[in-house]
Amino acid sequence: MEYARYERQIGLPEVGRKGQKRLFASKVLVIGAGGLGSPILYYLVAAGVGTVGIVDGDEVSVSNLNRQILHWTEDLGRLKTDSASEKLRRFNASSDIRTHNLNLDDDNAEGIISGYDLVLAAVDRQETRRVINRACFKLKIPWINGGVDRFSGMVTSYCPPEGPCYECLAAGMPIDAGPSPQLLGSLAGTIGLLQTQEALKFILKIGTPLVGRILFYDALLPSFDIINLPANPACPVCGSAR
Repeated sequence: MEYARYERQIGLPEVGRKGQKRLFASKVLVIGAGGLGSPILYYLVAAGVGTVGIVDGDEVSVSNLNRQILHWTEDLGRLKTDSASEKLRRFNASSDIRTHNLNLDDDNAEGIISGYDLVLAAVDRQETRRVINRACFKLKIPWINGGVDRFSGMVTSYCPPEGPCYECLAAGMPIDAGPSPQLLGSLAGTIGLLQTQEALKFILKIGTPLVGRILFYDALLPSFDIINLPANPACPVCGSAR
């Protein structure tokens, strides 16, 4: 193991060599290689996560470039999974980068997610989050959700089989009724990094994950606020677990 690369975090009592070994052994799936996924992927690999999976079925377009920092001008028209994996392998050859060039749905989600210990959702569609939620709940795999719009964002974590789950929050909402969110590119970086912090806490078993809580960030004030997310006893996904 290349311990010298990670000496600054190994020096933390909460991490140490035992924690670094845990990072090397972990398998993390990132769904979405765009604005949120770019900083998530960079920092998971930088931390020494041993296996990192990428799910994305899109190609790089010019409008991506102001916030999706894994992709460069010369990547226009390439698959995002190819563009991202190439740079991440060069960044840290010790990480095993696995790519899934597809859009996640109920038919393929369980087969892909089952190969990982933790999932990070870096997507902008509510229905994709619901797919992730259903699969993770069935497989009992924790997942971390992030979202951005205009000048604000949110992060929360779910730890199946216990609720609350994403459906407790999303039930009754219109499904992807509006256009894609408009935002400053740097906001996606902020929220993606907060998701990564949650992921590292899960892997290292330190701190208090945002389970049953939502962290809101307002970039204009700026401010951070946390609200509780109660479980819905009648939730069709997690209600039966209680």
